[in-house]
Amino acid sequence: MTAARATAPLRAEPGQTRIGWIGLGVMGAPMCGHLLEAGYAATVHTRTRSKAQSLLARGAEWAEDARSVAAASDVVFTLVGFPADVREVVLSERGALAGARPGSVLVDMTTSEPALALEIARSAAARGVQAVDAPVSGGDVGAREARLSIMIGGEEAVVTGLMPLFECLGRTLVRQGGPGAGQHAKLVNQILIASNMVGVCEALLYAARAGLDLERVLASVSSGAAGSWSLANLAPRILTGDFAPGFFVDHFIKDLGIALVEAERMGLTLPGLGLARDLYQAVSAEGRGHSGTQALVFALASLSGLEWPPRNI
Repeated sequence: MTAARATAPLRAEPGQTRIGWIGLGVMGAPMCGHLLEAGYAATVHTRTRSKAQSLLARGAEWAEDARSVAAASDVVFTLVGFPADVREVVLSERGALAGARPGSVLVDMTTSEPALALEIARSAAARGVQAVDAPVSGGDVGAREARLSIMIGGEEAVVTGLMPLFECLGRTLVRQGGPGAGQHAKLVNQILIASNMVGVCEALLYAARAGLDLERVLASVSSGAAGSWSLANLAPRILTGDFAPGFFVDHFIKDLGIALVEAERMGLTLPGLGLARDLYQAVSAEGRGHSGTQALVFALASLSGLEWPPRNI
């Protein structure tokens, strides 16, 4: 198929631009809600319709599949679980690209494979549609408070036109390069988080075994050189026994697996990343795949024959 003639890049405007949203999990639902609140008409779809009820009550329209979402939208956002899900909701016969009109834009915010982002961009271009990969970091809190970091890959003019939408969702909005670059940047993010979470959990175990008051320890170390987002946001959840997912363990395992494949393709050996993936697989094997990433503490505690929580907290 020859490439369709290019059209002028879309410029998003409240009250004018119609958005579609596919995937309404712990992050997708509040993110779509921010766009509704900003004045963008929305058409939504997710596998479990009950997850859309709060948005439908606020004026969003329901569509029966991804293709129908795209047919009603100028910009379609997808935020689903795995690369296979992205392929299904974007590239299948009933996917978003099949319903997208020339001049519209597909924005995948799932953490997925850079190669798939490139494939979607090529397939979209052949139909006169633009495609952008824009994975996010900040978890459920960042999604609810509209302060995500969004790592964007796509043509510069297209990304510029989408900025009013991204500004409703996040605070750190950086175009990393062309298609696929956003996914590569997100993998950098996940590599950083993976080793950091190992350190957070090991430090809490050490402090507990040493008989320290864990809240006092956190008060001392969080504002110094050891400070991090995970230490500030997830360590307190560990102490209170809150293992609800801001980001699922099983989804994190997926991300680390993609990063390891990409690292091997580029000739890199990343032993810290491999160790973190193995530890998270142990968490999942214990039945905690749908817990938050802070559940890593259970796998590390078991390596020392310990239970969590320790008796002194």
